Amino acid sequence: MEQRAHFSKKLEDLKVMVLRMAALSESAVHKAIRAYLENDADLAEAVIVGDEAINEMEDGIDNFSLELLALDQPMAVDLRTIVGAQRITVNLERLGDEAVNLAHRAIFLSTRPPMPHNPKMEDLANTVKNMLSEALKAYVDDDVSLAGQICRMDDKADDLTIAILRQMVSDMVSESRIVERGVHAIIGSRHLERVGDLATNVAETVVFIVEGTSMKHNCRG
Repeated sequence: MEQRAHFSKKLEDLKVMVLRMAALSESAVHKAIRAYLENDADLAEAVIVGDEAINEMEDGIDNFSLELLALDQPMAVDLRTIVGAQRITVNLERLGDEAVNLAHRAIFLSTRPPMPHNPKMEDLANTVKNMLSEALKAYVDDDVSLAGQICRMDDKADDLTIAILRQMVSDMVSESRIVERGVHAIIGSRHLERVGDLATNVAETVVFIVEGTSMKHNCRG
C-alpha cells in the first residue's frame, strides 16, 4: 500500500511538471499572437528568448518519465498516464516552436507598413487560443467530452486558414505592393492553424489516457 501511494505521488508530480510546461507554452503562444497582430517586435523577441525555458522543461519531463517507466514498470492506466504525459510534452514543445515561428513573422512585419485589418486573422487567433486553453483544461480534468469538442473546433480553424489564404491571394493580385507582406501573413496564419492542430493532439492524448483508445488520424476526420 505504501509503495502504491509513493508511485501515485510520482504520477501527480509528473502531471504538475507537464502543467507547468503547459503554462509556459500557452503564455508563449498568447504573446506571439499579440506580437503578430500588433506588430510588437519587442514582445516577439521576448517569445524567442523564452523558448529555451520550454525546451529545458521538456528535457526534465523526459528524464522523469523514463525513470518512472524503468523503475516502476507501470501497467494499464498508469502506463498510459506516463506515455500520455510524454506525448503532451512533445506537443507543448512544438507549441513553443510555433510561437517562435510566429514571433519571427511579427518581427519582419513590424518593419513594414501595416497590413489592412483582417478580422479573419483575429478570429483564427482567438479560435486556436481557445482550443489550446480547452485542451489543457481537458487534461487537467481528464475530460473526454471536452477533448471531443476540440476536434470539432479544429474544423473551424482549418476553414479560417483557407479563407485567409484566399483573401490574401486576392489582395496580392489586386495590389502588388503588398505581395511580400502578404506571403508572410499567409505563413503566419499557417503557424496559427498549426497551434490548433497541436491543441487537437493534446485533446486526442487525453482520450488515450482516460479510455485507452487512440484517436490519431480520426479526430479531424
